[in-house]
Amino acid sequence: MTQIKETLQTLEPLFQWFHRHPELALSEFETTKKIKQVLTKHAIELLPNPLDTGVFAKIGGKHDGPLIALRADIDALPINEESGLPYSSEYPNRMHACGHDFHLTNLLATAIELKKIEDELNGTVLLIFQPAEEVDHGADKVVQTGILEGVEAIFGLHVNTELRAGVVGIKEGNLNAAVDRFFVSFTGKGGHAAHPEDANDVIVATGQLIGAAQSIVSRNISPFEPGVVSITHIEAGKTWNVLPSTSLLEGTVRSYAPSVRGQIKARLQEVTRGIAATNGISGAFKWVDGAPAVVNDRRLTKLVASVAKEQNFDVVPLNPSMGGEDFSSYQQVIPGTFFNVGVSSDYPVHNSKFKADPKAFETSVPLFIALVKAYFERGLSDGETLLS
Repeated sequence: MTQIKETLQTLEPLFQWFHRHPELALSEFETTKKIKQVLTKHAIELLPNPLDTGVFAKIGGKHDGPLIALRADIDALPINEESGLPYSSEYPNRMHACGHDFHLTNLLATAIELKKIEDELNGTVLLIFQPAEEVDHGADKVVQTGILEGVEAIFGLHVNTELRAGVVGIKEGNLNAAVDRFFVSFTGKGGHAAHPEDANDVIVATGQLIGAAQSIVSRNISPFEPGVVSITHIEAGKTWNVLPSTSLLEGTVRSYAPSVRGQIKARLQEVTRGIAATNGISGAFKWVDGAPAVVNDRRLTKLVASVAKEQNFDVVPLNPSMGGEDFSSYQQVIPGTFFNVGVSSDYPVHNSKFKADPKAFETSVPLFIALVKAYFERGLSDGETLLS
C-alpha cells in the first residue's frame, strides 16, 4: 500500500493536468498523447489503435494464463466549470464533470503498479483508454477494432457522488438502462390563428402525442419491468398569430429488457401514425439506438465484492439506474462487470460544481490491482450472495 501511495502522489499532478485540460468526445488528442507518454515512460507496451483517439496497451503475457481487460473512459463534457478547484478547467464550456479524469488516472496508476509485478502475473491485462463515452458510442468503436479478441472478462468502474470516498458499490444483473433517442415531426397546412378551420393545428397534434407517450409505460408495459419515456425538446411556430405548418419533438427512452425496448419503440411509431391520421396531417418517426443496458455478470461481480472485502474496503449494494453507460457494449461480446467507487462530492456528475475526492484513489487503485491478481490466481467464484 505504501508503494501505491507513492505512485498516487506522483500521479496527482497528472490527475490535475487531465482535469485542467478536458477534451470532448473524439477530440481527446492531447489526452491521448499524455496517456501514451506516461505508459511509454514506464515501459508499458502500446498496442496498435486504428481510432484517432484513445489508447490500447498491455501488461503481462510472461506466463500462460487468461487475458482480461480493464477499461477507463477519457472524454469530457460541454459544461462550464464552477467547482472552484485550483486546477479547474482552463477551457470555457469544457469540463471533466463525470469523473473520466479520475477513471483514466486510476487506470494509469494501476498500470504502473502492475508493470512492477509483470513477471509474477499469470496472465495478460489489456488496458483500454476509451474515447467518446458521453456521445458517439465510443465503446462500440473499440469493439469494432477487434481488440477484444481472446479477452475472457472486462472490468470497469465509475465514480459515485453519493458514496463517501473509497466505498465500493456493486450490483449483479441490471445496473444501467439502455438509452435510446427518438424524434417525431408533424407536417400540415399552416394558417391564420384566427381561422383554425382553414388549417391543420400541428401544435394540438404534438400535445396529443406528448400525452399519449406518457401512457405507453403505464398502460403497455408490465409494472414489474422498468421503462421511461421522456419528451425533452419541442419546436413549433415563430410568432403568436400564425398556426405553424410543422412541429418537432424529441425525447429519450430508457429500459432494461430488450422486449420492453422494442415494445416502446413500436408503440411510439403506432401513436405517431394514429395521431397524424386523426388530425389529417403527416407524421414522421425516427428512432436512434443508443447503448444497451449494463447487465453485470454474476460471477465477476461476486469476485469484485470478495476482493474488496479482503482489502478491508466497505462494500455496499447499488440500486439500478435509468441512466446509461456504454460499458454495456463490451458486455454484448464478453462477460463484464461495472462497479462504483465513492468520491464524496456535494454535487452530482454532469454538474458544473462536481469534484472528485482524490482520496478515493486509495481504494480504486489497490482494488483494480487485487482484482487482476485474484482473477489470475483463483478464477471466478460461484458463490450465491454478494454481500454476505
